[in-house]
Amino acid sequence: MTNLERARRVRMILMDVDGTLTDGSLLLMPDGEEIKSYNVRDGMGLLMAHLVGFRTGIITGKTSRALTERSRKLKISEVHQGILDKAAVFQDILDRNGISAHETAYIGDDLGDLEVMRRAGLAAAVADAHPRVIQSSHFLCRLEGGRGAVREFLEYIFAAQGKWPEIESRLGALKDKI
Repeated sequence: MTNLERARRVRMILMDVDGTLTDGSLLLMPDGEEIKSYNVRDGMGLLMAHLVGFRTGIITGKTSRALTERSRKLKISEVHQGILDKAAVFQDILDRNGISAHETAYIGDDLGDLEVMRRAGLAAAVADAHPRVIQSSHFLCRLEGGRGAVREFLEYIFAAQGKWPEIESRLGALKDKI
């Protein structure tokens, strides 16, 4: 099966956070709070995905109040933090949403993502991912984590499914309401 065929079946897009939605850097405040930087292009890509009916989710090993707030703003429906067994959470998400593994896309960057990537219908790696993650991916982003790689992957899926006219129409309708 080609990557384009895989992308055409996607109904849900899941992702890692640190090194994928972020560049992997953490700023540690004196009180122990971690600060992360998110790329606005990735956020816009996720909002566009929601406009055309994709479900989105996060499975990450770390826990962060910043991620909780970012996920809320982006209306990400599945947010799972502090997860060591990502594959078990992946299966739980599929079961609760009535989606099969071949209808999911997953993007990650490090070894903790491998098991989910191997199960997902379409797996992507950011450009600066671990070599084993790159080897296990169907789609390799040109961009690095935290630099728009998630948006790049989303746009590949949008193009494969012919979603651009609908996205542009819905964005135009939103603009008219502002």
